[in-house]
Amino acid sequence: MANLETSLKEAMGIDGAIGVALVDYGSGMALGTLGGDTGELDLNLAAAGNTDLVRAKMRTMEMLSLHDNEIEDILVSLTSQYHLVRPLTTQNGRGLFLFLALNRGRSNLAMARHQLRRIEVALEI
Repeated sequence: MANLETSLKEAMGIDGAIGVALVDYGSGMALGTLGGDTGELDLNLAAAGNTDLVRAKMRTMEMLSLHDNEIEDILVSLTSQYHLVRPLTTQNGRGLFLFLALNRGRSNLAMARHQLRRIEVALEI
């Protein structure tokens, strides 16, 4: 099991990582962030904004009666970046999500999704 600091560092080790945050989607507050130092990304603003995205998708799933499904991740493809949002599914992680921003030209999306999933499983809250 890994603590928050270790998990964020591991996420920043993913090829093309720009920044990562663990976010409480009840409040929109980032519980921890790492990266985003280059001015490409304001992680606290991204945390709050992606909270709305997660809430909207949760409401949509409820309206569609998709009760036996869980969100694995949400992908937003930008011209120069990928934004991965991964709601935590562990008992202690309910109500939280990992946000990872990637440089599109330097990342492998499939590998990043795999690594973020592994980080989520090991994260101890």
